[in-house]
Parts: sequence; C-alpha cells; structure tokens
Amino acid sequence: MKRQRVSAAAARRIALAGQGFGSQRPDGSGNLGHLKRVIDRLGLLQIDSVNVLARAHYLPLFSRLGNYDSAQLDGLAWGRKSRRGLFEFWAHEASLLPLASQPLLRWRMARAAEGASKGSLQRFGREKAAYIEEVRREVEDRGAIAASELADGGPRRGPWWGWNDGKLALEWLFFAGVVTTATRRGTFERVYDLTERVLPAEIQALPTPSPEEAQRELLRIAARALGVATEFDLRDYFRLPVADTKARLAELVEAGDLLPVEVEGWNRPAYLDPTARQPRRIEARALLAPFDPLIWERDRTERIFDFFYRIEIYTPVAKRKHGYYVLPFLLDDRLVGRVDLKSDRARSKLVVPAAHLEQGIEAREVAAPMREELRLMADWLGLDGLELPTAGALGREWARMKK
Repeated sequence: MKRQRVSAAAARRIALAGQGFGSQRPDGSGNLGHLKRVIDRLGLLQIDSVNVLARAHYLPLFSRLGNYDSAQLDGLAWGRKSRRGLFEFWAHEASLLPLASQPLLRWRMARAAEGASKGSLQRFGREKAAYIEEVRREVEDRGAIAASELADGGPRRGPWWGWNDGKLALEWLFFAGVVTTATRRGTFERVYDLTERVLPAEIQALPTPSPEEAQRELLRIAARALGVATEFDLRDYFRLPVADTKARLAELVEAGDLLPVEVEGWNRPAYLDPTARQPRRIEARALLAPFDPLIWERDRTERIFDFFYRIEIYTPVAKRKHGYYVLPFLLDDRLVGRVDLKSDRARSKLVVPAAHLEQGIEAREVAAPMREELRLMADWLGLDGLELPTAGALGREWARMKK
C-alpha cells in the first residue's frame, strides 16, 4: 500500500489537535463535563508521586482547560462508587483511566494472575502464593486497607522501592485485578479494596472482549490521542507487547482504522488516525508537565518539535542544565522555552528558579504569554504570588516589563 506523505508541520499540528490543543479553553473554570471530555480524548492520565509543583495527573487538565477545580478529578477517581468515572491501573505507567476502558485491560490482569507477565512482582507471586491469598482474605474481611495497616506486612525489602511483603502482595493483587484503589490517603498512600466493592456494578457487568479486540481498541484510542504516530508511539501509549502490537496494527490497517503514512523527517513508517483533525494552524498556550502525554515519549517530542527534553529530577544538582522540575512551554504549535517550577506553599508563591528560551526564539515574543500562563497556574494552585527570575533573556524581559 502506497503511503500518503505528511509534512512535518502538518504532523505537528495533527499531533497537537489529537491531544486537545487548538480548541478554546472554557471561560472561567472548567466544569466536570470539560474534565471528562479531556480525559476521554487523552485516554488516561499518568500518576506520579513527585509533588514539588502539583501531582502529575492534575497538570494535563490544567494545560488544556486552564483554571479548573482539581477536587472534581479527585471525585471522579476516588469518590463515592456511584459517582466514579475513573479507575487506577498500570496502563502507560500507573494511570487513571475512564471506567469504560476497564474491560479493555482485563486480558492484562488475567495474564498477571496466571503468572504470564515478566518481572520481579510475578516471581513474588509464584513464590508467595499462600501469603498473597492470606492478604486477599484480610482485605475481604476488613475492607479498604493500606499496606501499612496489614496485620503482618513483613519487613521492608531491598528492591522494589523498599516495599515489604504486604505491599508486594497488594500490588500483585492490584495488577491481577483482584483489588483496586478505593482511595488515596495522606501523602498519596494507596488504599486497596476488592475490585467488586469499588467499581460500579454496570462496569463489572460489561462483557470481556478478547485480548485481540481489546488491544485493537487500545490502539484506536492511542491513535486518536496521538493523531499521527509510529508503531512504537502507538505501542508505548498503553505499553502493549511488541508482537501483539504488530499483529493488531496490520489488522487495523486492513480494516481502514489506521492509514499508513510517511511523515517528512521521520525515519520510521507512521500511521494516521482517519478521523484526525488536520488544522491549518494551532493557537495554543500551555505549560506541559513532564508526564503529559503530548511529551512523555521523549524521542517523539524531539521528532515532532525538534525539542530535546529530559527530566532532571534524578540528575545531580551540579549536572542539571535546566532545573529540577522543568515544564516545556507551548506557544501555538512550537515548544519555545522551559521553566523550572516549584510551589512554595509556606510563602504562597509559585517560584520560578529558572526560565530558558529555545535557540532562535526571541524573549519579547514569549515573555508576556509565559508570564500570563504562570500567573494562571499560581491562581489555579491557590498561591498568592509569582516569583520570577531576573537572570537570562526571559528574566531581563520580565524585569523590563515591570518598569
């Protein structure tokens, strides 16, 4: 099949539109309907424990909606059973996903329960089956419980983030779909309960698709969210197995659900979602979290935006180039800069230790929209002030603007 050719600029706009950029933000605060539409568009929100600015799953919604009530997301994720709209599972990484996607991941749960998955957690499952069953019964008897509340959690171990046997048992049960997250507590501690007591009955009653059909639908969701993508991009979105992805992609192409394309400057074949918007221009402004699905695959980010990005949390301070928790700044269809950010709640300030422009970008075209977006973020986080740097091209431009 001859591949349609897509220019690099068109691919960039298609990718941004697929991620929900280019549409006008709601006036005022985004409502629950806005949140649900963004999450349905993205397919999932990645969860991460770093909280120097805000938890990772809150930030993609801010990037697309602006000021919104993050408590509404908490309600969708961990609220009363009758009001839930999301569930937690290992999808890209630890993720929040729409409840309708739960049947699409049951094949992965089944493989984990059968010991077919690889890794240290599965070895633990084989070696500690009797203990895992004891933990399951304790959850059944006691109800929602954190790992720290188990009667016999055992001592901490070296690997697996220092988890003890109780935490490992609960995580094995979580991966197998036997338990799920009932709520989060304190410093984001996961509280587990039997899945049947957490998820709405109508979701549990949905039929379980075959692994093949579930994988095809997950790839369709990924394709809609990405717009145009390589095989790896599509596979990485839900971390699907290599062989399964290759087989499902061939089936989707044959069915017309994906269109093979050749993208200018890409050294791999690509696939276009046939329903993808192909705007002639994108008007957007957003601070992008390190785990935002637009940029979480770093090679794709560089391929689309010519923007090299690595999070430097685990880089020694002396070797950091841009800062600890750095967010790229999207202006229209380009990544034009990046800012190191910190939420200083004791002083009620959004602190910007450093701000950097990309090569060839002028401070005068970026300074005002970036400052406005930073001010909006401070308001969203409930912080009173904004502390900007004075060094660098952006710092000097901000200082000049104040005069």
